[in-house]
Amino acid sequence: MTDLVLILGDQLSDSLSSLRRCDPSQTVVLMAEVMGEATYVRHHRKKIVLVLAAMRHFAARLRAAGWRVDYVALDDEGNTGTLGGELERAVRRHGASAVFLTEPGEWRLKLEADGWAAALGVPVTVIEDDRFIASHADFETWAEGRKALRMEFFYREMRRRTGLLMEGEAPAGGRWNFDAENRAPPAGGLFLPEPLRHDPDAGTQAVLEMVARR
Repeated sequence: MTDLVLILGDQLSDSLSSLRRCDPSQTVVLMAEVMGEATYVRHHRKKIVLVLAAMRHFAARLRAAGWRVDYVALDDEGNTGTLGGELERAVRRHGASAVFLTEPGEWRLKLEADGWAAALGVPVTVIEDDRFIASHADFETWAEGRKALRMEFFYREMRRRTGLLMEGEAPAGGRWNFDAENRAPPAGGLFLPEPLRHDPDAGTQAVLEMVARR
């Protein structure tokens, strides 16, 4: 019995929920560079290079940690150009009996993944991405009964709950946000900082340093 774990290009974290779910001795990790993900909207070429380089480095790190990694490069012969197509080929190559993946961060991909089980003929399990401070259930509980949903207010609640970017009961720096001063583009979106897996104070400092570097 072989499990297949699909890791997306923005899920390059050792603590990924799908990796924790599976036994390395019975699992093949699939990572695929596909043209569809590089061209569904216009991307800067440097960002594409950054993502592919990060994926290749992460694949090497997984192999060094004992995982079997099936890596499909962009110019590999037979590359279908889509994640669904590469999943189908990998299921056949490895005789996989089940597919696991951490929930995609994009709604577009989540909807696509919903159809993979029927297309592949094997169970596909989508596992919640617990690298976020708030779970789906946290947000649903907060949103219940509210007439209007403003992310600003949910954001403040999460900061109060965790103590991140807080000075006692007040926001760090005296304001809840510095949106007007922080208009720099994101660094690439290849990973999520995970401050609550470590010391919360260290996590706060890491976030502040990230903002300062922008």
